Amino acid sequence: MLMCCMLSTFAFANPQLLDKVAVVVDQGVILESEIDALVNTVKRNAIQNNQSLPSDQALRTQAIERLIVTNLQMQMAQRMGIQVSDPQLEQTIDNIAKQNNVSVDTLREELQKTGISFDEYRENLREELITGEVTRANVRRRIYISQDEVNNLISLLEEQGAEQAEYHLGHILIGFPPSPTDDDIESAKSRAEKVLELLNNGSDFKKIAIASSSGAKALEGGDMGWLNINAMPTLFAEVVQGKEKGELIGPLRSGAGFHILKIKDLRGVQNAKVEEVNARHILIKPSVILSEERARKMLQDIKQQVLDGEADFAALAKEHSEDPGSATRGGELGWNDPNIYVPAFKEALASLEPGEYADPFRTVHGWHLVQLLERRVSDATDKLKEDKAYQLLWNRKYAEETDAWIREMRDAAYIEVLAPTNDAD
Repeated sequence: MLMCCMLSTFAFANPQLLDKVAVVVDQGVILESEIDALVNTVKRNAIQNNQSLPSDQALRTQAIERLIVTNLQMQMAQRMGIQVSDPQLEQTIDNIAKQNNVSVDTLREELQKTGISFDEYRENLREELITGEVTRANVRRRIYISQDEVNNLISLLEEQGAEQAEYHLGHILIGFPPSPTDDDIESAKSRAEKVLELLNNGSDFKKIAIASSSGAKALEGGDMGWLNINAMPTLFAEVVQGKEKGELIGPLRSGAGFHILKIKDLRGVQNAKVEEVNARHILIKPSVILSEERARKMLQDIKQQVLDGEADFAALAKEHSEDPGSATRGGELGWNDPNIYVPAFKEALASLEPGEYADPFRTVHGWHLVQLLERRVSDATDKLKEDKAYQLLWNRKYAEETDAWIREMRDAAYIEVLAPTNDAD
């Protein structure tokens, strides 16, 4: 009887509004709570960075636009079958903690101090990993780089000499719709000129970017970070050269709208140098008949025999190493950039002086005994120059194609922003 009364009480109690749909995005929705959470995150970051912000309405507009794109990316991820498992997520969090020289528990405590729950952090990170993979999968197929482009950029880099400028850019985009009319273009140009006037009169760039920009980094105050002159969009590269720190540039017209840039800072890049190591190793792979401990002990015994002068490393490598690429050469790997090796191998080499041996260690390939033979710092080789030119071209095209892909995805989607309702309605 008591249970019936309780159910009756709940059934006839005043309804409590828990959440509501704010935006319909194709097959998905964005809730008011999601918008509020993102706005609150931006506000919290602004307080920590002593940054002023535009009105709540402007923040809400930018938050909605960011969430629309994220929602579309997550829907696409579901169709493509892209997921991030819990073990993958935990490994990523562990790597983040290590990069910051803290434990996962310390990371959890620091998040709680800023008002972010660890569960919220995990799911936001999972979403970030998924959307990143969706973007890479869709954008990289749009990029083609010819050998002529690479060769031309190598020549340009050589002409520029050792000091190649990098720019820390601020960016505001006053966008116009797809297939804009003359009136749309004129209206956007007028708004861009007004924004530039405000900036020239001392208005805060970040605040205006958050309030007005249609760019991908609007919620970050338009901060594009540090960009090499050859990695930034071509439109920007053509106008920033020779400009000084603090200068404003624009409006610049593109297919997306009118751009305004600010040179937040600039710096020169040193001559490309590469550290190379020459090492040799013996690889033993554990198996059904060879345990992990036995493999480790076998390499420890080999190390001691070599140190005691009782055996020759090269001869033992030819006899025992299960790395076919180096065993025939006495375990020698040749001169290489240490970054090509798996992390544990790279870290072992970094801890050694020429001639020293590391204690046996495990990688995904098996157990290793490694000796560092020599270390050198050399000028970039032709191959390194080619790799650098290719990467700069890739970075530029990836940024341009990402923006274009997001615009196309956004324009093709069904989006309905619902009018806010009064809670009492």
